[in-house]
Amino acid sequence: MDLALLFRFEIIVALLIFGLIAGALFDFGMKAKPFVVTMNIVLFVAFLIGLLPIQEGQFFTGFFQSNGLIVLQKNIVNLGILLISLASYNWLIKSDERLEFYVLMLCTILGVYLMLSSGNVLMLYLGIEMSSIPVAAMSNLNLKDKRSSEAGTKLILSSSFSTGVMLFGISLLYGMVGDLSFTHVEATLSENPFTILAFVLILSGFAFKMSIVPFHLWTADVYEGSPVAVTNFLSVISKGSVVFIFLTVLYSLFGKLQQEWLYAISILSILSMTVGNLFALRQTNAKRFLAFSSIAQVGFVLVGIAGVSAVSVTSVVYFILIYLLSNVAAFGVVGAINDTTGSESLDKFKGLYKSNPFLALVMAIALFSLAGIPPVAGFFGKLFLLAAGFKSGIYFLLAIAGVNLVFSLYNYLRVVKYMFIDESNEPLEKIQSGTALKIALYACLIGLLFLSFSGPFFNYIYGLAS
Repeated sequence: MDLALLFRFEIIVALLIFGLIAGALFDFGMKAKPFVVTMNIVLFVAFLIGLLPIQEGQFFTGFFQSNGLIVLQKNIVNLGILLISLASYNWLIKSDERLEFYVLMLCTILGVYLMLSSGNVLMLYLGIEMSSIPVAAMSNLNLKDKRSSEAGTKLILSSSFSTGVMLFGISLLYGMVGDLSFTHVEATLSENPFTILAFVLILSGFAFKMSIVPFHLWTADVYEGSPVAVTNFLSVISKGSVVFIFLTVLYSLFGKLQQEWLYAISILSILSMTVGNLFALRQTNAKRFLAFSSIAQVGFVLVGIAGVSAVSVTSVVYFILIYLLSNVAAFGVVGAINDTTGSESLDKFKGLYKSNPFLALVMAIALFSLAGIPPVAGFFGKLFLLAAGFKSGIYFLLAIAGVNLVFSLYNYLRVVKYMFIDESNEPLEKIQSGTALKIALYACLIGLLFLSFSGPFFNYIYGLAS
């Protein structure tokens, strides 16, 4: 029973995958709307089951482990896939690949769960691979669009290269310590040139997964070519889950190399914030704009990681949850406009408030949160990240972060200006959002409101991280 409880996330997802594959093999023939509604209900039930309390534990000689913080991270992932499924309802019922979307997404989530619970570098590697390969297929789901095929090709090639680099680093690490369990590596790792090289290679692999500059070149093209639902998944689930395990890798595996990696991630943070914001200035495609926005956001996350404390872990987890809600809301609006017009151009947002005030308000709040404007939750998220980073003593990093806050503010307010001030020569018609999308958008708004006044929740995360 304890084993079943500890594996409840993985068991539920595995059963769902087998159930969907069996349904496809035996051709149950469920129509589009009932199928998508059923999947949303199942994902909601899975999210509720994940909230049940569970004790800490580990199995398979430490390969798999779980604790309160890991369970919280998995629940954040569960919330994300539920909201993405709801926000993508209109696209899913029109798509012929809805079954494939859910199968591939759940396969990715299974890899994410194993990655988050890994207590051994080999399990970590397998989890990363399981969570990466299906996403490349998801990017190519829009078979009628050549950009989608290009996105899938670029993602699988970039992912393969980053995996090879990371695996080379893991092999060097194994040669140095002789055992890849987290506890053994943490206890026996010593500072020497081979260890530094192993760290650099593993860091490079993670940087590809998180779209950190200069390992970000695939991001905008893949985001633009993928369906909106897949882009949403890439920006929220794929990136957020890797950030979670990246904390463990830095603080536990390479804790003895803190001085080295502290300066490394500070440089990467400056590059990501600056390049992400500068390139976002010239974007006219909504998905490319949000792609460079996500690159800049991960730069701010690295500022918080540089604090190297329980407050840093708390701030990063707290911010990722805020980022998830903000991005799902933004991509929900982009998806609604794309479903209606077939376009992802930012010009379609001009005059949006006059024709679709609800969508314009949701988009504005999401962008305010991403920009860190008070009193939206994103302000507190970035405030806590900067406060955590202050402990590192790298004040130059904080100064650059402050400058980039101004750049990002201009980027996001530019889109708000389009919606509320500018007029369009071709005004957008009234969009019928649908119940599922409205539920997702309202859930994101309520979540952002809750996190704006959530001192007890922040303290709860801190208790798990301490």
